[in-house]
Amino acid sequence: GMQDSGTANPAGYEQKDGYLYIPLSSVSGGDAQFFQYTSGNGSGAKDINFFVLESSDGVMRAAFDACDVCFQAQKGYSQDGDVMVCNNCGQRFASVRINVEKGGCNPSPLKRQVVGDYVVIAEADIQTGAFYF
Repeated sequence: GMQDSGTANPAGYEQKDGYLYIPLSSVSGGDAQFFQYTSGNGSGAKDINFFVLESSDGVMRAAFDACDVCFQAQKGYSQDGDVMVCNNCGQRFASVRINVEKGGCNPSPLKRQVVGDYVVIAEADIQTGAFYF
C-alpha cells in the first residue's frame, strides 16, 4: 500500500510470539519514546500510538498516547522535562505517576514488563487501546 511519509523511522521494536520487545537502551535516560503499532489490516487497520519512558525514579513506564477525556482530539502528549503534557488541554503529569494514575486526562496506562534487556508489551494489551485512535 501507500507509504505514509511519517513511517520512515523504524518501529523501534521487534514483534515475536504476540509480544513487542523494545530494547531498554532505546527508552532509558528519561526521554519518552513514542511508538506506533498497527492493529488489524486492510480497512480494519488501526494505528495505535503509545510511549515508553524511564521515569525519574528509574522505573520503565508505558502508556497510550491518549487519555479518556481528550483522545478524540487526537493530539496525544508531549514531554516537558519530568512531566508529560496533554497537547489538547495542557494538563501536566509527573513521570512517576504514569501507569499508576488513570482516568481523566492521565495518559491511559499500558501494561508492560521488563524482561532482560527489553521492555515487553503484549500485543493484546496494545489492542485494548484501539478505541482511543
